[in-house]
Amino acid sequence: MVTETIPFDASRYLERRDAQAELLNDALMSGSAAYITNALGVIARARGAEQVADDAGMTMQALEAALKPGVDLSLGTLMQLVKVLGLELGAKSAGSFLTNASK
Repeated sequence: MVTETIPFDASRYLERRDAQAELLNDALMSGSAAYITNALGVIARARGAEQVADDAGMTMQALEAALKPGVDLSLGTLMQLVKVLGLELGAKSAGSFLTNASK
């Protein structure tokens, strides 16, 4: 007997904005460009990718191209999408860096 599967799309389960912000924060903390790009894609789909593209002043094709796996997201596009999604980026010092620097 063959088991049928369907693709999993996390965007279907990521409706709350605080959960979306948590996902992006986790991606940023990982330092993985691929994870950050994927997280933005998931959040865009959760919000309605066509609306996100329109709000960002880009075509749907341009949004899909920017968030395609393996593509390095430009800083400008990252900032544009973060703004359109109503999220904020921040920075904090890495505790171990300060500890080591002060020795």
